[in-house]
Amino acid sequence: MNPSHDTTVLVVDDIDANRYAMGAVLRRAGHRVVPLSTAAAALVELDTRVRNGALPDAALVDVGLPDMDGFELCRRIKAHPEIARMPVVHFSAAATTPHDRTRGLDAGAEAYLAVPVEPEEIQAVVRAALRGARFRHDADARAGRLARLATATTALYGASCPQELADTAAAAAAALIRCRAAAYVFGADGTLYAGGPPRHEPPATAAAVAPLLQRAMAGCTGVRSRIAPAPLWPSGVLPTGEGHGDARLMLARSRADQPPVCLVTPVQATAGQDTRALLAHLAEATALAAESLRSAAEERHIALTLQRSFLPQHQPRLPGADVAVRYVPASTRAEIGGDFYTALPTPDGLLVGVGDVVGHSLDAATVMVELRHALRAYATDERDPAVLVRRLDRMLQLYHPEATATLCLALIDPLLGRAQVANAGHLPPLVIHAGGEAAYLDVHGPLLGLGLDHPDPYRHQLASGDVLLMVTDGLIETRGTDLEVSMERLRQIAAASASRGTGTLCDALLSAFGSREDDVALLALRLTGLV
Repeated sequence: MNPSHDTTVLVVDDIDANRYAMGAVLRRAGHRVVPLSTAAAALVELDTRVRNGALPDAALVDVGLPDMDGFELCRRIKAHPEIARMPVVHFSAAATTPHDRTRGLDAGAEAYLAVPVEPEEIQAVVRAALRGARFRHDADARAGRLARLATATTALYGASCPQELADTAAAAAAALIRCRAAAYVFGADGTLYAGGPPRHEPPATAAAVAPLLQRAMAGCTGVRSRIAPAPLWPSGVLPTGEGHGDARLMLARSRADQPPVCLVTPVQATAGQDTRALLAHLAEATALAAESLRSAAEERHIALTLQRSFLPQHQPRLPGADVAVRYVPASTRAEIGGDFYTALPTPDGLLVGVGDVVGHSLDAATVMVELRHALRAYATDERDPAVLVRRLDRMLQLYHPEATATLCLALIDPLLGRAQVANAGHLPPLVIHAGGEAAYLDVHGPLLGLGLDHPDPYRHQLASGDVLLMVTDGLIETRGTDLEVSMERLRQIAAASASRGTGTLCDALLSAFGSREDDVALLALRLTGLV
C-alpha cells in the first residue's frame, strides 16, 4: 500500500461544495483526489482503473447519492474481487443514527463519518483505513507466499532427477519473489545442474560455478545468505538481467559431507526480511530433496551393480537348447527391483526360470541374490521344480519373513521335450509352436513367502521347434492398461517373432513394449536336441 503522499482517494458526493471541501482536506494531507458526483460515475471510474492497473487506495462515499445510496455502492465495490481490498469510508450529514452507521459497516465499509467533522478527524480516519488495508494486503501477500512455498516443497520432493529439481527450485524462487531466479543442484556424480535462466550454460561455466559454491559454504551446514558481486562471477551466471547487478545467494546443505544447493536471486528483489526467510526455507527444502535424490541414486547404483554381478554376463550355453536371456533395468528415474533369471544344466535336464522379488530397493535386490543362490544350491540334489519352489518358500519365511517373491521354474528334458513346470504367483510361461500358434500354459500357484501349499508340477510335452518363453511382469505392466490385454499383446508379438530366433524374439518384445517403470527379465528357450 502506498504512503500518504502517493495515495489516490475517490470522493463521491453529489454536492459540489462538499466534494470541494472534502477534497481540500485530503489534498492538504498529501493525497491525490478524484472527485465524482454519482455512484454510476464511481463504478465506471473504478472499472477503468482496474483495467489500467491503477486502483485508488481508498474511497470516501456519501450515503445519500442520487442514483444509488452509498450503502449499495459499497456492497458492489466489496463484491468485486479486484476492487474489494480498497477501503471505503462512508460520510453523511443527514443519516447519522446508530442504525445508519451499522448499515454502512454491514455493507463492508471500514468507517463512518458524521458530517460536519473536523479536518483532523477526516485525515485520521483515512490514515487508519489505509493502514488497515495495508496490513490486510501484507497478510494476504504473506499467506500467498507461504502457500506457494508449501506447493513448491511438495514439487521439490516429486522431482525425479537433479535437473528437474533445479528447474523446480528456480521456478519456485521466481514465484516467491516475482522476479527472475536461478538454482544450482549437484548430482550424485558431482555434476552441477542449473535451473532457470540461464538454462543452457556451457560446461565450462558450470565447472567455474561449482568451486565457488563449495567455497561459499565451506565448513558450514544449514542455510547461509551471501551477496555475490557480479564482477566476481562468470558472465551470464547471475539472473540479474542483462548480466548486470549483484545477486543474493541462498546456500543450504543438511550435512557437511553433502554438496550445497544454491538459489540465486537479484539483491533488490530480496530486500524484505520475510522474503529472505521464505527463500531460506525453500533452499533448505531443496537441499533435503537433493540429498534424497543422491541417496536414491547411490542405492540404485549399488542395487544394480549387485544384481548384474550375480546374473550371468554371457549367454548361457545349455546342451540341446538354444537359449536367450535379457535383463533390462528400469529407467534411471525409477528404483531397481528384484527381477532375475536362471538357466542351469542338471543331471535330470535343463532347469530354467525367471523370478521377481516384490518391491523396489536394495533390500529387494539382496533377497533376489539369496533366492538365486539358494536355488542353485538346492538344485544340486533336487530337480523337481515343485519341490524347489516349496524349499524356497520356507527359506523366505525363515530368513526374510517380510519378503515375498514370484517365480516360474521349468525342468526340461532336452532329448525328449518333456517339461515339468512350477509357478509361484508368476506370469505363466508362453509356448510358441513351430507353426506360429502360441498359448500360455495353465499353471498357477501362490507367491513365495506366504507359507501356502504349492501344487505338484504341471507337465507339458514340447515338440521340435517349440519355444518356451518366460518374462517378468515389468515387461508388460503399464498403468491404466489391463493385464489381460497386455498378455494377449505379448502372445501375438511373440507368435510373430519366434521363428527368427530366441535372441531376436527377446529383442522384439523389449522394443515393442518400450520404456518401462520396472526392471525386466526374459528367457526364451528352443530345444535343438529332440529325438
